Amino acid sequence: MSQPRRQGLILDFGGVLTTSVSGSARAFCLREGLAPDAFADVVSADPVGRELFADLERGVLPQAEWNARTADLLGVDATNLLGRVLADVRPEPVLTGAARAWRAAGVRVGVLSNSLGSTPFDPYEGHELGTRYDVVVLSGDHHLRKPDPALYAVMVERMELPAAACVYVDDSARNLTPAQDLGMAVVRHTDPAATVARLEELLGVPPDTP
Repeated sequence: MSQPRRQGLILDFGGVLTTSVSGSARAFCLREGLAPDAFADVVSADPVGRELFADLERGVLPQAEWNARTADLLGVDATNLLGRVLADVRPEPVLTGAARAWRAAGVRVGVLSNSLGSTPFDPYEGHELGTRYDVVVLSGDHHLRKPDPALYAVMVERMELPAAACVYVDDSARNLTPAQDLGMAVVRHTDPAATVARLEELLGVPPDTP
């Protein structure tokens, strides 16, 4: 017997609903005269930088303070550091278009994102999350960050659907595990067309796919 179609779609924001965050960070590094992976190394490998970034995502460190302290680690100017790092990030048209089509077809669509604060730079400005999606859960509002399972539990509750009725999409493998543990189908995002093709298998093809 075939599996019933899922009724919920949960999407990561950066790198799924947007173009590559890591690509934008590398472009920033090159503009600043740094090694291409300097920013990634600071926020993921350097123990001080990694903890600063985690505190930013949990909403316990203001973005302005993160800018100043991380700029010191990088040896660059702190002015609007996050905005400069994410300057090349744009909406991903294939995924955003597919999300609109599934929502129009009756699928409940949500966003689960590790957030980065909103001042002085708001990464979500212009993406209209509050009107284009049914549920938006941002890590900083809950002082939790993916892959903390508690944040996924909040998302499932807000979706008002059983976890088994939902599909979760993320570009980070470690962020998929808690969703899978809750019973969601998961999709590792690497390519927009491939992600949409896999989602069509799980959700069905929306009648007005762009």
